[in-house]
Amino acid sequence: MDFLISAAHAQQGGASAPNAFVQLLPLVGLIVLFYFMLIRPQMKRNKEHKQLIASISKGDEVITAGGLTGSVADLGEEYVKLQVADDVVITVQRQSISSVLPKGSLKSL
Repeated sequence: MDFLISAAHAQQGGASAPNAFVQLLPLVGLIVLFYFMLIRPQMKRNKEHKQLIASISKGDEVITAGGLTGSVADLGEEYVKLQVADDVVITVQRQSISSVLPKGSLKSL
């Protein structure tokens, strides 16, 4: 039966295995790339949002994450009361505020 199927032989070992550091170099490069392209910008955005939330004061005009616009009527530790229309005041979480508008922006909307 040997004449139909040729025997497979292993190749002789001539080259040594690459250094462990050289094998891990692409993985380290990938981690560094992820840090600078994904993790660092997200941390920067979170820091800016925390500063925005801390700087809100009564009378500021804000936009919530849901798209509601209103004027800050009252501030609590976790919640903010927004006046969205005459005699309409709603309560939202501080974290849901996405941006602060310049003064007088609500009148032009």
